[in-house]
Amino acid sequence: MNGALSGYRIIDLTSVVLGPYAMQILGDHGADVIKVESPEGDLVRQIGNGRSAQMGPIHLQVNRNKRSIVLDLKKPDARKALLRLAETADVFVHSMRPQAIAALGLGDAELRAVNPRIVHAGAYGFRADGPYGAKPAFDDVIQGISGLADIIGRQAGGPRYAPTIMADKTTGLTLAYALLAALLHRERTGRGQRIEVPMFETMVSFLMIEHLWGRTLDPLHGEIGYNRVLSPERKPYPTRDGHICLLPYTDRQWRSFFAVAGRPEIMSDPRFCDLNTRARNIAELYAEAAKLTPARDTEEWMALLEPLGVPVTRINRLQDLLLDPHLVAGGMFFETEHPSEGRMLNVAPPVTLVASPAAIRRPAPRLGQHTVEILGEAGFGSDDIAAMLAARCAIQAA
Repeated sequence: MNGALSGYRIIDLTSVVLGPYAMQILGDHGADVIKVESPEGDLVRQIGNGRSAQMGPIHLQVNRNKRSIVLDLKKPDARKALLRLAETADVFVHSMRPQAIAALGLGDAELRAVNPRIVHAGAYGFRADGPYGAKPAFDDVIQGISGLADIIGRQAGGPRYAPTIMADKTTGLTLAYALLAALLHRERTGRGQRIEVPMFETMVSFLMIEHLWGRTLDPLHGEIGYNRVLSPERKPYPTRDGHICLLPYTDRQWRSFFAVAGRPEIMSDPRFCDLNTRARNIAELYAEAAKLTPARDTEEWMALLEPLGVPVTRINRLQDLLLDPHLVAGGMFFETEHPSEGRMLNVAPPVTLVASPAAIRRPAPRLGQHTVEILGEAGFGSDDIAAMLAARCAIQAA
């Protein structure tokens, strides 16, 4: 069964995690993703302990369903080869700063000259026409400038980065949906377009949905920042044998919790009587709940509250996820045999398309594994390919 994007070809000049994650999503859904790498390879290949050189664990997790071609784009013949590949592509995507892609002669005008229908996407730190447009950026930089490190620090006692590459992955998801929107536009109009997905603006949009808060309306109705999620009291509750994640939200859920806890009168407190009032006094409400949870074990709380429809769960450590019964039942983690790396554990696509399911068709490639194959598909003859390999314009994996 073909994936939803079967028949679409993507020329992928992205690296590290942001772009590769987005392109893997599209590859999982059937797109032919051609990963274009420099002779040194994507930096993420070198991170972590792998069984062989340039096949690190993060590379293996964000580059499946792709083919790798190595082109030295500093050489004119390699650039010409890439433009020939672009002639038959639906999408050309890169994660270089706009100045760098322009210096390579691979800007929008050059791409559109060979393929007017192409969707040309750039994903990088800051919107190109703004004052920060030439600045380099990685995940930590964007977490800091976007306000994420600040709001985490309000609970942690000082600015902190989220312990995941949140800016990269959030922007990667945004890039994936932006490309789908542009492809749908092309299907309706016949016209490609240039799109820009900057990390800074993406993360500000992501964070300020709730944190614009009191600054949303004019005149102002409070301060910036959603007080519930910023409260230092918003944390897992202690139990007799550990901690529990508990979030009653509606009036009924809070009444059920306090009744089970033996303190139903708390819901008569005027500070907690309805949703909007609770929101203004959320730290006090959470503090009251935290006084009650140590009286029972985690599993006991779950057995009492789950039948009442109160959102509650235990805390999973990272290693617990591999054995979580819900994830096991859904096949979230599965093993495959990589041709060069051996047995490896994979994370499955999280969404279900019943009529056109995502599928893992090929493992993450070795550097330059498909160079000759891809050049042949672009119309280069064997002599031309041999000349490019001899000149090191292109490199084929050993």
